[in-house]
Amino acid sequence: MATRIPLAERMRPKKLEDYVGQQHIIGHDAVLYHAIQQKNIPSMLLWGPPGVGKTSLALLMAKELGRPFFSLSAIQSGVKDIREVIEKAEKLMQVNQEQSLMNFNQEQPILFIDEIHRFSKSQQDSLLGAVERGLVTLIGATTENPSFEVISALLSRCQVYVLEHLSSEDLIGLMEKALHEDAYLKDLNIEIEEYEAILRLSGGDARKLLNVLELVSNAAVLHHEPVTNAFVLKQVQQNMAIYDKTGEQHYDIISAFIKSIRGSDPNAAIYWLARMIEGGEDPSFIARRLLILASEDIGNANPNALLLANTCFQAVNVIGWPESRIILAQAVTYLASSPKSNASYEAINKAQGVVKQTGDLSVPLHLRNAPTKLMKELHYGAEYKYAHAYPGNFVIQEFLPDELSGMTLYEPGKNPQEEKLRQGLRDKWKEKYRY
Repeated sequence: MATRIPLAERMRPKKLEDYVGQQHIIGHDAVLYHAIQQKNIPSMLLWGPPGVGKTSLALLMAKELGRPFFSLSAIQSGVKDIREVIEKAEKLMQVNQEQSLMNFNQEQPILFIDEIHRFSKSQQDSLLGAVERGLVTLIGATTENPSFEVISALLSRCQVYVLEHLSSEDLIGLMEKALHEDAYLKDLNIEIEEYEAILRLSGGDARKLLNVLELVSNAAVLHHEPVTNAFVLKQVQQNMAIYDKTGEQHYDIISAFIKSIRGSDPNAAIYWLARMIEGGEDPSFIARRLLILASEDIGNANPNALLLANTCFQAVNVIGWPESRIILAQAVTYLASSPKSNASYEAINKAQGVVKQTGDLSVPLHLRNAPTKLMKELHYGAEYKYAHAYPGNFVIQEFLPDELSGMTLYEPGKNPQEEKLRQGLRDKWKEKYRY
């Protein structure tokens, strides 16, 4: 018995009119739609999550334009494969030119590269010449932010189109279309009573949706049951939630996590922590981010935060999963509930800005080190006042270069802990720093 082609492949659209979603780029008023109609598309990067139609769109464009189509997968291909395809494209264009058959834009071959973000810099470099010379129209598909994953020289030569998760309406419509039009499913008379579980398991991924639909359809026929949420979950058994530890979702979730702690919401913070835990995130990565946050966003408003975060980091590296989740949860809820101040963070930013603006200002003579006789004769360190020799271990003297005298770089935050620091600084420095 021959193996049946997966439903996702059987349902791949044959015409642009059958394409589901992404109306913001291929709707009748969209720029790309008009480019396709004019048969003059640019090299481009299709950036979007899995299963939203990147490959289908590339195939449809090639079909609509009547262009030769070459396809490579970045996972399986190397520089040699790229060069072979470019050589084929070059020979094809030469033949067309010799036969005077070539309308440049219409016959220019399309080179589709799936998961182009997985190509190394040298592999991406090997594409540049062909794109620049117009040997191919490049269409790269990526789930990752091209700004980070595609070299700037190639990125500058491509138009970036952002594809979005398919809406619930799009996905339900796709399921109905499959149930009524697919040669196999239409004869099964599947009854779907509830859609929520299938939609949730798909995560907006049409390929995943159709795979789940085919699985539960076969099970429904076998068990003579309608498709309900409970039936779907029982058949699938495992939530296919999206969490790519190296992809954009990884950065989105850690961003939401950090912002929730900074915003003093322990409930949201613990939720995003749970998302990372369930996704298999490295606990050391989470703990490192907490260390940074404790200083950047809490700082001197609660100095204990940094101590707790450091203890958390050390404990997590000793204990590991699954028990380290408890330690992380304690640190997260404490940091989220703690008073906040970014005064130290702002101070170092301001100081670095001053350094870039003013350059290498001279160290005041009385602050310089004097390890040699010559340096002492030049009065290095001669007028330095040793703080511990004075009452209260403090005496007013200049510590900044003369050009920056009196410049306030650290402005204590408006919280009880730093107000105490402000008062102490005011008592010491009087009007010098205007505390």
